[in-house]
Amino acid sequence: MAATEQKSGIEFLKDWGAGLTRWSEKYIPDALVIVWVLTIITFVMALIWGDVGPAKAVQAWGDGFWALLGFAMQMCLIMMTGYILACSPPVRWLLNGISGWANKDKPWQAIVIMALFSMISAWLQWGISLIGSAMLALYIVKNNPKVDYRLLVAAAYLGLGCTWHAGLSASAPLLVNTPDNFLIKGGYLKETISTNLTLFSPFNLILLVVIIVIVTVLMALMHPSEKNTFKVKPELMNQLKLYEAPPRPKEIKAFSTWANWWCGWNIIVSAAGLWWLGWKVSQVGFAKAINLDNMNLLFLILGILFHWRPWSFLKAAEDAGKAIWGIVIQFPFYAGIFGLFKFTALATVFAKAFVAISSGSTFLLITYWYAGLLNYLIPSGGSEWAITAPYLLPAAKELGVPAYKVVVTYAWGDMLTDMIQPFWAIAMLAVAKLEFREIMGWLLLVFFVYFIITSAAFLIYPLI
Repeated sequence: MAATEQKSGIEFLKDWGAGLTRWSEKYIPDALVIVWVLTIITFVMALIWGDVGPAKAVQAWGDGFWALLGFAMQMCLIMMTGYILACSPPVRWLLNGISGWANKDKPWQAIVIMALFSMISAWLQWGISLIGSAMLALYIVKNNPKVDYRLLVAAAYLGLGCTWHAGLSASAPLLVNTPDNFLIKGGYLKETISTNLTLFSPFNLILLVVIIVIVTVLMALMHPSEKNTFKVKPELMNQLKLYEAPPRPKEIKAFSTWANWWCGWNIIVSAAGLWWLGWKVSQVGFAKAINLDNMNLLFLILGILFHWRPWSFLKAAEDAGKAIWGIVIQFPFYAGIFGLFKFTALATVFAKAFVAISSGSTFLLITYWYAGLLNYLIPSGGSEWAITAPYLLPAAKELGVPAYKVVVTYAWGDMLTDMIQPFWAIAMLAVAKLEFREIMGWLLLVFFVYFIITSAAFLIYPLI
């Protein structure tokens, strides 16, 4: 009877997940269309509450349109460098080795390994997690044919929904620690906020450990019985392709060919970059050095070093470039929305609204839920932070809530709906040859558990 109820529960979640996915596919347009819709909505709100006419509103939009170019480039590099590093030979060798750790007769062990890798690697760099987890899933399924493939791929996506925005490539915490960022220039912050107060705070680290442990155990417990396991068919296995580095030329006669394959370039550039990073840490300390620029440089340098030869690095960079076009096109429009908030009274109106519906003790919880809800429409954490920070930070100041707590809360809220949002899963699912609805049921259950734990945490956070 218990087994039947468990099966019914899982099937119910899967049906619900499939329904939510179908709803998203039917009613949620492409991310570019969403930003255009949001632009129009924000423009209308500026006319109503922003104390400006149409001409001034258009001017505010245009003044903000190119205001976030630096931030946009930083977001592109996070994605690109993570992709490049995940495709490098040492990382691929590591992934192949990790895939053999699980007992082939205990498929739940493969799920544990996949979940831990996805969440820990996302804490290190979300781009590495997104691509590296997809690769590891393929290695695991080849070495562990008894594992449920759908649950395995669901576990591979956990990093984007559980840990990335609390880690070393987190958009909001790293931005506020970057000198002369747009929030400082806009007057929303007086100075940078050290990662000691955000990423490396006891609250953030303890919550991370709790989430990783509970989610990993939950995923392992959800592995179905052998007769109900979804196994990869041989014909599907033949379709699963990993990144392939360019082959070494049989003959190297021309100088250009030699230059493209000489590993000395990679060594020299990597040594220079690592030397500079070491010097920077010695000058300002580790916590202050952890910002968007320096982390991007670190992952770029590691990508250059791990690929060893220019052609290998360039091939990976070319493939990575295909994954960042959305950020390139969308960010100027999000910057335009930022301009509508900054150069009209709209930010003040929104700040007053948050003050009106919350108090010092409830503001963080409301911010957490709000960030999660908005994230479903704006899946890019950097884009969402750009348009919400101008009113969240002033509201927090008026209520006496420290800015660093707002940053941490927003970061976790931005992750809240990532695991039930298909946007970032597109690249992974393309590699895995699955549809999002096939993993949605597992992710929904994780989402509910995650939501309860984190909501309780941010209800307590103001008291800490």
